[in-house]
Amino acid sequence: MAESDPVTDQRGLPQHETEAQFFVATRYGRRASRLRLLGAGEWSQAYAFTLDGRQSVIRFGRHGEDFLKDQVMAAYSSADLPVPAVRETGRAADGYFAVSDRAPGRLLNDLDGVAMRAALPGLLRALDALRAVKIPGVDGYGIWAPGSAASAATWPHALLAVSQETARVPGWRTALAASPIGPSAFGVGYARLQELVTGLPQSRHVIHGDLANRNVLAEGTRITAVIDWGNALYGDYLYDAAWLIYWWPWFPAWHDIDISRELRQHWDRTDGTPADLDHRLLTYLIHIGLDAMTYDAFKRRQDDLARNATRVLALAQTLPAT
Repeated sequence: MAESDPVTDQRGLPQHETEAQFFVATRYGRRASRLRLLGAGEWSQAYAFTLDGRQSVIRFGRHGEDFLKDQVMAAYSSADLPVPAVRETGRAADGYFAVSDRAPGRLLNDLDGVAMRAALPGLLRALDALRAVKIPGVDGYGIWAPGSAASAATWPHALLAVSQETARVPGWRTALAASPIGPSAFGVGYARLQELVTGLPQSRHVIHGDLANRNVLAEGTRITAVIDWGNALYGDYLYDAAWLIYWWPWFPAWHDIDISRELRQHWDRTDGTPADLDHRLLTYLIHIGLDAMTYDAFKRRQDDLARNATRVLALAQTLPAT
């Protein structure tokens, strides 16, 4: 999501863009040209530029481990799961930077219904390819960092950790309690999550964990890039499917596409219907909604908080099909 009300310098440029121009000019000199802002998200800003004649992207953020995870995942890039090569990472003035190849295409979020229908088979193949990725040396479940174990010993423990505050999202409990929504919906959803995590599979797959937030590019029927792996975690591969299902209604242009049906038809054509499908999806849908509530409270986004709270309450009353 784009940042709003950026601080500007005397030329009217966003302050961080001015700093980006200075950084690139100082570091690369005449090797670099044509810097322009691509987008500013929650954790980083991205700029297109040309470096040594190559179409590139430079990103700036406060969490260098996010860029290192991009670098790890680029090693598993394939035709079905294209991840741009990360050419360089390092420290910037108040954080970190990463330079990667720039992929063609449009952001998935910007596609209309016709373009989304064309891109959807490729997106589902990307999920299949991700399921096959195995990163050596990373144990555990939940959020992982390069070269270290993931955050939880079991998949249920990773999911139940949604009730905890983190360094990136501090103070959300106080903010939620002070909001017009209050903590009630979160409590109901969390209690249901505690019931549902029993019996989940303990298989471990890499999960992107943020596919619907301007992190996939498409060109016609082809997925051209899956980017920003900062939220990547280890757990049940169906979590990414649940992510699409949860956020799909937030895109009015896609309302004519039944994503749940498309996913089930895809699974039927490939490996067959996953075991205990409805139970697993319901568990992850509730977790995604709870996680969204923590972030909305942290950011004081009351409208989004209310919408996610309503969704969590409805999901908490749902019984998985038998």
